[in-house]
Amino acid sequence: MTQPSTLTGEELHLLDRYWRAANYLSVGQIYLMDNPLLREPLRPEHIKPRLLGHWGTTPGLNFVYAHLNRAIRQRDLNILYVCGPGHGGPGMVANTWLEGSYSEIYPQVPEDAAGMQKLFKQFSFPGGIPSHAAPETPGSINEGGELGYSLSHAFGAVFDNPDLIAACVIGDGEAETGPLASSWHGIKFLNAARDGAVLPILHLNGYKIANPTLLGRASDESLFQLFNGYGYEPLLVSGHEPEDMHQQMAQALDNALDKIHHYQQQARGGAQTDDLPRWPMIVLRSPKGWTGPQTVDGKKVEDFWRAHQVPVSACRENDEHRAILERWMRSYHPEDLFDEQGRLKAELRALAPQGDKRMGALPWANGGRLRRELDTPPIADYAVDVKNPGETLAESTRALGAWLAGIMQRNQDNFRLFGPDETASNRLGNVFDVTSRTWQEPIKPYDEQLAPDGRVMEILSEHQCQGWLEGYLLTGRHGLFNCYEAFIHIVDSMFNQHAKWLKVTRALPWREPIASLNYLLSSHVWRQDHNGYSHQDPGFIDHVANKKADIVRIYLPPDANTLLWVAEHCLKTWDRINVIVAGKQPEPQWLTLDAAAKHCERGLGIWRWAGNVQEGESPDVVMACAGDVPTMETMAAVDLLREYLPDLRVQVVNVVDLMALQTKEQHPHGLSDEDFDAIFTTDKPVIFAFHGYPSLIHRLTYMRNNHRNFHVRGFMEEGTTTTPFDMTVMNELDRFHLAQEAILRVPSLQGKADDILDTLQEKIADHHRYVREYGEDLPEVRNWKWPSQQDGENIPE
Repeated sequence: MTQPSTLTGEELHLLDRYWRAANYLSVGQIYLMDNPLLREPLRPEHIKPRLLGHWGTTPGLNFVYAHLNRAIRQRDLNILYVCGPGHGGPGMVANTWLEGSYSEIYPQVPEDAAGMQKLFKQFSFPGGIPSHAAPETPGSINEGGELGYSLSHAFGAVFDNPDLIAACVIGDGEAETGPLASSWHGIKFLNAARDGAVLPILHLNGYKIANPTLLGRASDESLFQLFNGYGYEPLLVSGHEPEDMHQQMAQALDNALDKIHHYQQQARGGAQTDDLPRWPMIVLRSPKGWTGPQTVDGKKVEDFWRAHQVPVSACRENDEHRAILERWMRSYHPEDLFDEQGRLKAELRALAPQGDKRMGALPWANGGRLRRELDTPPIADYAVDVKNPGETLAESTRALGAWLAGIMQRNQDNFRLFGPDETASNRLGNVFDVTSRTWQEPIKPYDEQLAPDGRVMEILSEHQCQGWLEGYLLTGRHGLFNCYEAFIHIVDSMFNQHAKWLKVTRALPWREPIASLNYLLSSHVWRQDHNGYSHQDPGFIDHVANKKADIVRIYLPPDANTLLWVAEHCLKTWDRINVIVAGKQPEPQWLTLDAAAKHCERGLGIWRWAGNVQEGESPDVVMACAGDVPTMETMAAVDLLREYLPDLRVQVVNVVDLMALQTKEQHPHGLSDEDFDAIFTTDKPVIFAFHGYPSLIHRLTYMRNNHRNFHVRGFMEEGTTTTPFDMTVMNELDRFHLAQEAILRVPSLQGKADDILDTLQEKIADHHRYVREYGEDLPEVRNWKWPSQQDGENIPE
């Protein structure tokens, strides 16, 4: 395809040499451990014993990087390079070394021949660096080892960043993933007046690991129809001859950047239009393994799936393969690219941007450099007034929503709320008093709470909510992801990747801390009154608990005031993942804000006012709970025990910070064995009502002295469309089963409380009959409230 020339002959020549330098370095990383500049014939000992890496996508990534450098220099832009095909890591490392940002961060890999040798050897080598773009890679916010998240990361990065352009390279294999397929809608949430811009570059080289790709085989016409339908203006760059491709790419990139500038200037100048910007994107068709060997052993390699990873194998053992590798590397003419010291030649060094304009040194790619503290209103202004435990009913998340509204007022460009169409459902609707849902599409007269400048990000895709939030955090801002508990599992793998990213970055001194990723899981397992079994799964916290202890936190606040304290704490942390599980339905409120703060700071503790064990006494049974519904049922069970067995010494323990159950050696929040034993005893039965699957409590406490006496009730995969209380009965987490379990586990009661056990069993049977007959809970069950305390016994200070 012939296009009018954009580059002069000299510009084209220099740009092509720079691209060749990046390709040379990329091949060297995959293959070599010595003789980096090929100043002697290639010998077996120069080649790595194990050849690992991905060549196929890398030359295309290098091609894009070189052209973006040109645009940055000419237009003085801030461009974040988001590398979707993260397995093209050799290219990202090569380009940051060429521009100098790599050696600034890693001075042990200098910009000379010795540094090049270290650069090559460390790649995918024991004790070295990963084969993918990784946290260790300068300029990267997208690990790319797991495909699908690049475009959502790019959009998250530019929200509230008006001076930033995220150039997102999307591989055609990645484009087949579900998360990426829904990412294209991001432009419908992008406000040209206050946000930056995303330039998607769909890199079609035709093949995945061993198969053609769907979009790679699509016709140009089909691609134009597809992306026009999404709202983009596709610009095609296609071919394999470098000279022509450089001209096409330069013209397409200039065209795209001109359009972005026009739309932003128009919006920021106050121009009113009903038409959405038709944002540009580039479709780059280039051969897989471009500039590499065309055939090996008589089999097609370039422009085929065999180029995906290591095109020429066994180069140590096979003389013919080693000769192919040497011819390949020499085809880039390293003597034309690097001087006698092994440094990139001066005329090529001049092609890279300077300072923080380099994509490997861009501040937004190390977002902790830009992180500002969140300005939060005092939670005391939003606390629920609690005079006696259990008397007040309130929706805990509604109180949180009011506080979040205050945050949004104070942090106009530094905080967003993300969720899949559930903000109002999760009782966070107070935020709509101060902002709206972000919406760039047409707005009907009868629509509610939609606005181009809204700050609540709602899209019915958990993947996009997670990806947007990650991009937002990784570029220095703060946010919260609220979701139905059962469906947060959709992002299990995304959570994994972010947790791994944080673990690695904590060991990199140059990576500044970013704000924590915070989840609020509501509409939880115990209150899916009409949705039923499909919405009943509390297992995400099990998944979270598997991660490194210093990264994850799990909180189960029992009421509104504890939720407020926990939320404020989580939003002020960094480099962590915090999971908060809190119901949205009206529930008894237990603690004043002062008492809640003291309780949450400890993580767990004895509620002496709820039991009848005085300090210094030993209980007969410990009734423990974690979660709002388990707390309510435990309190009711204690009420039954105090009614039927007033002499039974009952100690009530509530757990807010789940990880406090572990030992200090296992988790930073863990209680010492001495403190744990003082709360749970060393030999008394512990009846533990838990929000999730019972096995998690056993996993967390297995090293404790009294673990053998822990009897945990939680979700047992028993569910249907039923009443709230019936859900607890079905899973034996209700007050009757908990009281029954306590009686059965206290040795001194054996054979002496059979009549009480019979009464409790009758209550369970009566309840089941009533629910099946009338479809609602028994009145005394539904209307239960914790009774007022006697004077002097109410909430502790």
